[in-house]
Amino acid sequence: MSIISEFKEFAMKGNVVDLAVGVIIGAAFGKIVSSLIENVITPLILKPALDAAHLSTIEELTAFGGVKYGLFISAVINFIIVAFVLFLIIKGINNLKKKEEPAPTAPAGPTQEELLIQIRDLLKNKQ
Repeated sequence: MSIISEFKEFAMKGNVVDLAVGVIIGAAFGKIVSSLIENVITPLILKPALDAAHLSTIEELTAFGGVKYGLFISAVINFIIVAFVLFLIIKGINNLKKKEEPAPTAPAGPTQEELLIQIRDLLKNKQ
């Protein structure tokens, strides 16, 4: 067995693919959580301090750490794109696995004609 075929067999195992997907999704979700904390929650906690500094315009508030919803929404959209691309990759891998598996063969047994002949013979014997 060649190295390439061994690697292909290893990489196509469900556990390896599941682990890779978990790591990628976990990293992307971690970015969402970080963005939520840094760009939304922390500025809301600091808002009373900023109000005490008498910052009135949005530019002043943003310059001193105002709520940055856009960055958070960007992180969410990034996560959705990563998840969708992973979905397409997994779907492709599953299609490859289905093509590699041989089609199940029909069990060897009597054909329909042979069964009808047997039934006919049984009926003849009863008469």
